[in-house]
Amino acid sequence: MEYFSVSRLRANLYQVVDRVIRSGRPVEIVRKGRRVRIVPETTDDPLAAVRPHPDYLTSDPESLVHIDWSREWRP
Repeated sequence: MEYFSVSRLRANLYQVVDRVIRSGRPVEIVRKGRRVRIVPETTDDPLAAVRPHPDYLTSDPESLVHIDWSREWRP
């Protein structure tokens, strides 16, 4: 994460904001020992990043429905 003083941020505000938007990485501004973050807004669905794995299941999915789990289940 990058850190900026307020003076450095003021001099490069547009470049810093564009960098945050492009990279998706937040930037911290330090003023009098306190920190403020500029973070990109996330409007995407978190599940959109999940990629399908069509070869993961090696058996017939219908056979999973009919498995008897009664011996494994403990109330």
